[in-house]
Amino acid sequence: MSKKRVVLIGAESTGKTELAQYLAKYFGTYWVPEYAREYVESLTNRYTYNDILYIAKKQIEIENEYLKKTNSILFYDTFLIITKVWLDVVYNKCPDWIIENIEKSKINLFLLCNNDIPWVKDDVRENGGEMRDKLFNIYRKELEYFNFDYEIIEGTGIKRKQKAVNIIEEKFKTNKITDNIF
Repeated sequence: MSKKRVVLIGAESTGKTELAQYLAKYFGTYWVPEYAREYVESLTNRYTYNDILYIAKKQIEIENEYLKKTNSILFYDTFLIITKVWLDVVYNKCPDWIIENIEKSKINLFLLCNNDIPWVKDDVRENGGEMRDKLFNIYRKELEYFNFDYEIIEGTGIKRKQKAVNIIEEKFKTNKITDNIF
């Protein structure tokens, strides 16, 4: 199988990280962690526009490192569409280079995580309540605008995970990888 790229996308606290980790383990491959959380948690002040641009560039570097490691499917815990929406919502502007990177990306599938699991507050999250629904709809519109293939992931617990597994197995005609690649 040629390398496939699957992005978990959605509002905060929709299980993207947990699902990316689960899918990578299930399929015996890698997942790309979200750099933004690590970076924002280390700040002593509120993030700035330039911080978000730095995060985006660093995320691209990390993605490229992980892409070299895998021979099958690579799962992304975040993607530049999330950065674009973050910039649009908070600063009402996004640089052209981010949009250009989105347009030229070779993502095979997006799994858009619905807001049907509870929002959990932490020191980094800032968009609970009605904003989650608004963001879900914004992400869907962005995926459609860029003409990306996507599926909506709903449900809780193992049902949510199994839906994602079923979609990937169907789209890529692949099954669980039993050999440990690590």
